Amino acid sequence: MRSRTWSLAPVTITLVVIQVLVYLAMTLAGGSTNPAVLVRFGALQPELLRAGQWWRLITPVFVHIGFTHLLINSLTLYFLGLYIEQLFGHWRMLVIYFVSAIVGNLCSAYWLSGSLAAGASTAIFGLFGAFLMLGESFRENLAIRQLSRQFLILVLLNIGTDLLVPGIDLAGHIGGLFAGFLMAYVVAAPKIGPVATNKRWLSAGMLIVGILVLIWEVS
Repeated sequence: MRSRTWSLAPVTITLVVIQVLVYLAMTLAGGSTNPAVLVRFGALQPELLRAGQWWRLITPVFVHIGFTHLLINSLTLYFLGLYIEQLFGHWRMLVIYFVSAIVGNLCSAYWLSGSLAAGASTAIFGLFGAFLMLGESFRENLAIRQLSRQFLILVLLNIGTDLLVPGIDLAGHIGGLFAGFLMAYVVAAPKIGPVATNKRWLSAGMLIVGILVLIWEVS
């Protein structure tokens, strides 16, 4: 069973393992809730990003604040990633994941005011967005349409929670969601069916413009 899961979703499993290892390293280094440790391991801090540490657009997805944060994101990534990786393919899932992380973290850096941000949720929301793209593009596929509706409900519930609970990175989540939706069009899902070329080019253009505008505003 383990070998079968690995063959279906090696990217997803690798991502989960990396964030668990980073959490263990942070615990040994002084604790995953220690601000100094969070910064050292790559958490997003707008001032450091503006100072030229652009790698912090990616590293926050591997950094989590406390065990509960790690557990929730790891479980969500595992189960959602299993679907996305099988439907899109390994490298397409990886591209969607990291582009969503970059856009989500750019949105966080723009709206954050000096606070730290960390966690895989910006990229995970991108995977939600990718599934919503499947539901919009392949409406004739009953299974895809039903799953997409279920994930849409989860997205709405999460955004509702973000609005009610202080300290949640709403900007990062919404940025990752839209980036994943658009990036899913760009890479397409040939295992399921073709995607209109004009939609792919339009999505690519919107992503590029959005990223450039965010980088300009953040820097």
